[in-house]
Amino acid sequence: MILKSIDILNFKNIASSTLDFSPGVNCLLGMNGMGKSNLLEAIHFLCMARPMTPIPDSSLIRHGEEMLIVKGEFLSDTDVADTIACGLTKGKGKSLKRNGKEYKRISEHIGRFPIVTVTPGDSQIVGGPGEERRKLMDMVISQAHPDYLAQLIRYTRSLESRNRMLRAGVRDALLFESVESGMEEAADAIHDARMKWVAAIAPKIEDCYRRLSGKRESTSIAYKSQMSGTSLHELLAERRAKDSVLGFTSAGPHRDDIETSLDGYSLRRLGSQGQVKTFTVALRLAIFDYLKEASGITPLLLLDDIFDKLDASRVESIMHEVTSSETFGQIFITDTNRKHLDDIISGMEGPRSLINVDCGVFSPISLD
Repeated sequence: MILKSIDILNFKNIASSTLDFSPGVNCLLGMNGMGKSNLLEAIHFLCMARPMTPIPDSSLIRHGEEMLIVKGEFLSDTDVADTIACGLTKGKGKSLKRNGKEYKRISEHIGRFPIVTVTPGDSQIVGGPGEERRKLMDMVISQAHPDYLAQLIRYTRSLESRNRMLRAGVRDALLFESVESGMEEAADAIHDARMKWVAAIAPKIEDCYRRLSGKRESTSIAYKSQMSGTSLHELLAERRAKDSVLGFTSAGPHRDDIETSLDGYSLRRLGSQGQVKTFTVALRLAIFDYLKEASGITPLLLLDDIFDKLDASRVESIMHEVTSSETFGQIFITDTNRKHLDDIISGMEGPRSLINVDCGVFSPISLD
């Protein structure tokens, strides 16, 4: 899948822009704060109908404006063209259309245009709270399996109902059981999907990390869930009295986590910045491979500030990984250093482009 072109209006610092992209590597050059990452965010917004970073949708609208529109033309691996338009208006919410027809539910869009991003904030996947790792699992699995998102929504709604009952001091066991039955069915589906995802992704991460690190280190991930070896039904019944005191549900998929390790030690506690960055890149590339296998669609790959916190040998390994393999399709790379991007372009064959970014304005740079 490739993104042929994009039209942007009032998106962050981008007032108005129309861009055509190379089907291969697209390099974005500019100083910090000029709009490189904002363009990647706009692409992510088209594919996922949500920001790339954990910010309110309304903060995407350019300061002083009331609405934004991002429109893109996609071409599938089988040369099928699609036009996606995603708009946001203050006080009115979001509009998402495919080929001029609005989706009944935005969830129907998730997974149609798979995307994988590598950003400086990815370090939170390792060092941040468990919520970051659950979000990662949910976003990836939802792109590959649309029914997963439906179960996640169902579980979340039931969880919110149970928590309201706990805070209100409800003691009726039958009422709790009626709410919990919906939670339990959804939780089983979520737990099973996450367990299978970690089993599928773990060897891919390990293999990719060893290549990127020059086979100097090995890494692994493990799925941690309170439901391993027991059912949510048993957990909820066992903890109902405790939860009534706490005022929230203390067990369930919303407490799941992923444990990361490097050479048998905790990556979170002992990993260097370079090792954490290498792991998150390996994780994202493994996710790319997983989504491609699961959906049959080649995702877009967005590499934002990829050179930060990495030594030259690891950068070289990453660039060789993504630009010399037929596994990857269209790639977007941002950097502040022209030499970095020139080295990438000169070392590869096939279509590529270099775009200068200055205060939300994009200008193609000739490669002749």
